[in-house]
Amino acid sequence: MKKKIFTLVCAGLLISCSTSSTQESTPIEGQDSNPPPVTSVEWSIPISEVLDGGPGKDGIPALINPNFSPVQNINYLRDTDLVLGIKNGDDVRAYPHPILDWHEIVNDNLGDISVAITYCPLTGTGIGWNRIIKGNETTFGVSGLLYNTNLIPYDRETDSNWSQILNESVNGELLGEKADLIKLFETDWRTWKSLFPNSQVLSINTGFSRTYGIYPYGDYNTNNDRFLFPVPKDGRLPSKQRVHAIVDGTDAKAYKFFDFENGNSIIRDTFKGKEYIIVGNPNFIVSFEMMGELAALDFEYVHNGSEALLQDNEGTVWNVFGEAISGPRQGQSLGDSPAFMGMWFSIPAFYTTELYQN
Repeated sequence: MKKKIFTLVCAGLLISCSTSSTQESTPIEGQDSNPPPVTSVEWSIPISEVLDGGPGKDGIPALINPNFSPVQNINYLRDTDLVLGIKNGDDVRAYPHPILDWHEIVNDNLGDISVAITYCPLTGTGIGWNRIIKGNETTFGVSGLLYNTNLIPYDRETDSNWSQILNESVNGELLGEKADLIKLFETDWRTWKSLFPNSQVLSINTGFSRTYGIYPYGDYNTNNDRFLFPVPKDGRLPSKQRVHAIVDGTDAKAYKFFDFENGNSIIRDTFKGKEYIIVGNPNFIVSFEMMGELAALDFEYVHNGSEALLQDNEGTVWNVFGEAISGPRQGQSLGDSPAFMGMWFSIPAFYTTELYQN
């Protein structure tokens, strides 16, 4: 995707979706509860395609340093609900979609990691960003704007606008700055409980009144023909089918759950000259970049419901985050891949996308 700088003034945008604005929201401390419209004239995406989602800036309230509860105390989730997980040493946390549907961004700290869990319920994309930008820690909020029906966060340090799926600032002081990705793992609640029974889970004690567990957009995430905003469509797959996408520059490669049927749990693949291992089952897909001497290892799928995912030919066992948890390489990690899960339509809307073929 070739990008151009557009020098246009953002006038009133007509398309709106008020679904998420029907319940109360509390202004962020120090944030104008009625901020002026975006007036910065320089964008790296077409300003005519930046649409007002309806609730306004901070109308969907991002969370900051939220509350958590142990897995065994969580009673608001169904086994099929999806969660996004993160791990930093022994600190393991899950951020369920039913809360992210209403807040879209969680600003959190796990030891030495300052992370923004960004989630767009209209594209189904959950991506972790490092909140340290140019040496300064910031928090992210929901701008209320959309591009290709995808979330546009803003950082409160500079008030720059960012594209979630592009992982970069598209407007403001930080224009062109890339977000440093932090690995997230997406799976269903049943699987997460089995993998990490001692983890902490985002609590519904958020300080906001929301109907957590009720998806705010009706049948949007399952109806392949229903869209709230205009976006390019790609007919190679059903629009709302969930895929795992590895991105590199302006290109992406997508992997389907169907690719891991009939006992085929491991795919060794190359994309743009880099080697990856992609591992999947009906409940999750993960990928790792294979670099250095680790690229020469052979892997066997050993997942049986516990944290263990792979065992290599040297006897090392690796978990779903790519960490060696036992064996001669214990303490090492497989390379993170720049990847995320999302609804199919959202990937080719942003990237020139190749579909993996068995």
